[in-house]
Amino acid sequence: MPKVAIVGRPNVGKSSLLNRLARKRVSIVDPTPGVTRDRVSVFIDIDPPLDAGVGTETIPVELIDTGGWGIYTTEEGRFDDAGKDLGALRKDIEHQIDQAMQRADLILFLIDAQAGLMPLDHTVADLLRRKGLLDRVVVVANKTDGDTWESHAFEAATLGLGSPLCFSARNGYGGTELNDCIWRRLEHVEVLDQRDEEMKVAIVGKRNAGKSTLINALAGEERVIVSEIAGTTRDSIDVRFEMKDRSFLAIDTAGLRKRKSFAGSIDYYAYHRMLQSIRRAEVVLFMVDATEPISKVDQKLGQELQRQFKPTVLVVNKWDQVGDGVTPDDYLEYLTRQLRGLDFAPIVMISAKEGEGLEDVVAMAFNLYEQSGHREPTGRINSVVDAILKKRGPSSRLGTQAKLLFASQVDVRPPTLALVVNRPQLFKGRYERYLMNRLREELPFSEVPIRLIFSKRKRIDLQALKEGQNKHG
Repeated sequence: MPKVAIVGRPNVGKSSLLNRLARKRVSIVDPTPGVTRDRVSVFIDIDPPLDAGVGTETIPVELIDTGGWGIYTTEEGRFDDAGKDLGALRKDIEHQIDQAMQRADLILFLIDAQAGLMPLDHTVADLLRRKGLLDRVVVVANKTDGDTWESHAFEAATLGLGSPLCFSARNGYGGTELNDCIWRRLEHVEVLDQRDEEMKVAIVGKRNAGKSTLINALAGEERVIVSEIAGTTRDSIDVRFEMKDRSFLAIDTAGLRKRKSFAGSIDYYAYHRMLQSIRRAEVVLFMVDATEPISKVDQKLGQELQRQFKPTVLVVNKWDQVGDGVTPDDYLEYLTRQLRGLDFAPIVMISAKEGEGLEDVVAMAFNLYEQSGHREPTGRINSVVDAILKKRGPSSRLGTQAKLLFASQVDVRPPTLALVVNRPQLFKGRYERYLMNRLREELPFSEVPIRLIFSKRKRIDLQALKEGQNKHG
């Protein structure tokens, strides 16, 4: 699939451009320099130009947002909320930018038409020239909010990279021209679109649990920045993998922490982006740090996964650093007590840093993906539920006996069972949990959440029935 990288100095609107082209908020946009640190990507379809002819197809594109080049050259001594010097991230950020440029089929070099050219713009242009990438570059003069700004935009021609495209990420000015330019530059690039075939896996956990380290270990490269600085990952990062002839999409998310500790809007949006990533995912890798006690933050995240009925692998990272006094059985018992409601979720011990246990994690993720996508025959579901009720039904209320009238699986991911019963209220609460546990024992959903929907049989109104008979009579 063609790759389009967006590069430029800080605060020229790279993330806003990505969000505009994607028609949704993908990257966090904030005036603070350095918000985007890793490569943030999204898959979009570029429509053909109007003059391309009837039947011309769209081009699927991986659009990549990058950090600002030279983000800390003039702002040394920037500190995060934990007191860490963010200047240490500069080389890592620029490495991510370099990787995006080298692998891109097209590079959108963004400048700010209203601010005019800055020394860093010339630095980026010289870098592209030295790396021999000029044939892939299109200069985009952002913040050209109307034709009155176009004369300012053409100052970018002095960079020696051709005439710029005038564009405004804020109001969409010049959007058609930019779309058509991207399509024509990629028209002859080989396209292989496998988006619908991939399992989507979100990697979640509290800060510094090792999520980014796991991504890099799977990728075999520094795909995302790993740092001891808490909160280095801000956006949700999509990374594609192939393992044993199977492909999947891994989503690295910002580390969760107490909401009262949010430093501002950046942390707020990172938190909600993580929740969106969980909703997108078909399987979740919930990473915990074996060297740290399970916290309230971990427990809150576990509760969120239960609310969303997400198949979950509990990934215990840094297991190689645990002392000899703790056995796997001891830790499993501890984890089950601390993360109530996830006792059915499989547990895998790994060391992301040493690359140990990675294949087991991926294999388990695919296992849960297949379990949650399975459909069980209606006859089998009815016989299993009926047998469970006969062995132990819910406590009767006012002498009413619980009865199952019909049961069927109505959806997958999560497996969703609809049960038509005489009194739905008899099945709620403790008995619902009991029933769910028994269903996991009897049906091929032993390690994934099951959603149960109880409904009461509706009586057909006699008059409505008569009217229906008359209508068709």
